[in-house]
Amino acid sequence: MKNLVFRSIILLLLSAPLGLWAQKAASVYPAVEPNQFDYGKMWTFENAPLKYFADTYNFRPDERWLTRVRMSALRFSSYCSASFISPDGLVMTNHHCSRGEVGKVMKEGEDFDNNGFYAATQEEERRVEGLFVKQLVQIADVTDAVNALTNQAKSDQEIMMLRDSAIRMLKKEYGAKPDWNGLEIEQVLYYNGGRVSLYGYKRYDDVRLVWIPELQLGYFGGDYDNFTFPRYNLDCTFWRVYENGKPVNSRAFYFPFNADGIKEGEPVFVVGNPGSTERYRTVAQLEYDRDYRYNIQLAWMKNRETILKEEYNRNPSHDLQEELFSMANGIKAINGIVEGMHDPILMGRKQAMENQVKSQSKAVAAGQDYWKQLADEYAPLYNHAAEISLLGPSPLGGNALLLMHYANAYEKALEGGAGEEDLAALREQLKMTAADLKDPQQLRLLTTLLEELKTYASADDAYLNTILDGRTPLETARRILDKTDFADTAKLDKLLELKADKFKKDKDPLLVAGRLIVPAFENAVKAFRSSTPKRKALEGKIGQEIYQIYGLNIPPDATFTLRISDGVVKPYEYNGTLSPVQTTYFGFYDRYYSYGGKFPWSLPKRWENPSMELLKAPFNFVSTNDIIGGNSGSPMINAKGEAVGLVFDGNIESLSGNFIYDTQYNRAVSVHAGGIAAALKYVFKADRLVKELGL
Repeated sequence: MKNLVFRSIILLLLSAPLGLWAQKAASVYPAVEPNQFDYGKMWTFENAPLKYFADTYNFRPDERWLTRVRMSALRFSSYCSASFISPDGLVMTNHHCSRGEVGKVMKEGEDFDNNGFYAATQEEERRVEGLFVKQLVQIADVTDAVNALTNQAKSDQEIMMLRDSAIRMLKKEYGAKPDWNGLEIEQVLYYNGGRVSLYGYKRYDDVRLVWIPELQLGYFGGDYDNFTFPRYNLDCTFWRVYENGKPVNSRAFYFPFNADGIKEGEPVFVVGNPGSTERYRTVAQLEYDRDYRYNIQLAWMKNRETILKEEYNRNPSHDLQEELFSMANGIKAINGIVEGMHDPILMGRKQAMENQVKSQSKAVAAGQDYWKQLADEYAPLYNHAAEISLLGPSPLGGNALLLMHYANAYEKALEGGAGEEDLAALREQLKMTAADLKDPQQLRLLTTLLEELKTYASADDAYLNTILDGRTPLETARRILDKTDFADTAKLDKLLELKADKFKKDKDPLLVAGRLIVPAFENAVKAFRSSTPKRKALEGKIGQEIYQIYGLNIPPDATFTLRISDGVVKPYEYNGTLSPVQTTYFGFYDRYYSYGGKFPWSLPKRWENPSMELLKAPFNFVSTNDIIGGNSGSPMINAKGEAVGLVFDGNIESLSGNFIYDTQYNRAVSVHAGGIAAALKYVFKADRLVKELGL
């Protein structure tokens, strides 16, 4: 309790707006002890911590168990995880991983969002063109072979060049091996490049939809309930993988479905592809992230969310709704990361761990402080943080910004004597983008962009002061859009007929602004790119120093490659109370009635009269497993290798897991296998699936 009070007091002190004081105080953190799992529990399969599993859970999986578990897990396209759950290629993943795909197979008059879909027969299963899953079949640690070449390098750039060359050579060599023939081979860099592996994947391109519940079941509670617990979500979808026109034979590698497989305190394992973590970033890097990178990105996203909501209220659509879902999810995730970086205890642990590593570092003892050198590399980047974050060509940056980039490219093409075909393509791009320039939303977007620059760019930035020229962002945006020839089709045609010298001298306000904004962005890109080799080399050296001390006792950062994460089913304290281990459909309906059935707690008609069997069934549960984005769709398995749940979220406290894993409060949230079984039995009457899963 004292620790929580201390943390709360310091959080209040740090909640003031960012400024010079916050930057100066950023390096002062309370003296706390680092945790042995600050780098997390996302273990690689080639280095699974078998002794740790045995010591902690009295469970030591053998090679056969590890191979079956690895082969049962899948990558779902390029953004989620999945797994085989039957001998006949049945695959389980999340609803939110699937809903962007299922629209491709909806027939006229069908509405999967409102009605869901169930293929009562195998013939009714629908293939989604372009959708694929990947199975990790082979793994090879090639660190020694890569190091044998890179050890000859004389500069940071040469290290990167030789490493890339070595990896290309090794991929070709392994691709010729019989066991690797026909596999997609990817290189994986661990410990900031300190270790290198090759992964060989078997790719399946025939993936067919079997069952998906309604959107309101897969996203019950909307953004309000996102990253929370207790939770009530049927965030699940079933697919089937086919090979040569028949369901793939997965008898040797699948997770049997166990609808009653969890108990409080029982060890469970997440097997999936966590996307990306940044736990090996230094304190100086995290402070840059907190005060600049994420701070600016979060403001950008919040502003665009407001604009998207206004547009959705005017013209609602499925695509815009999906965009809003994604934006809201991103905002909540990044906000959680930023809040974690303002937590003095968490940052104190990062500082303490860094100090501990440096105290044992051979490089530091020899006078090479890689941490300070990396901090020095970041110092010149602060003045470019706003430009690199805000001025890149993006539709959500507004058409005016896009036109500035396209016009800059067109001007360079004219000067460089580009061919007529290339010039014609650029003209068409300019005309298409300019078509919506008079839309009131474009004034809003340009004004917002200028307001963001005024807030986050350096006060003495000449390009911005020249553009604003004493006017407000709204006045400046209105002047540019009112007076530009890009908003008038006939005038734009004439503008694009100008020769290179006249086009370059034209005083159109959008062109004038673009000649200031685009170079500012390009200078920022140049600053970041020019320091990349040095920064990457230092990150690699720091990773090596950490690895030399801790070795394989700590896992590498997530890289959207297959990991196994251990944990236990366990509640946690929040809001002055204790969470349950699991929720039930009783609670689901209580939430529905408590909010008067209003969106996002509304329900489809078929769910309005539940049976007692459904009400009593478990729904979602929590565990201490270490997860991150990309783990969506990961199976939660027990020590027997049975699927007992489906990961779909973390609690709000888990969001700081991007840079540190907190064993006390971090929780993974899963759909209970019993909740999926109850929905199939009592609501969808999916007898074929119930039988296939042995329920």
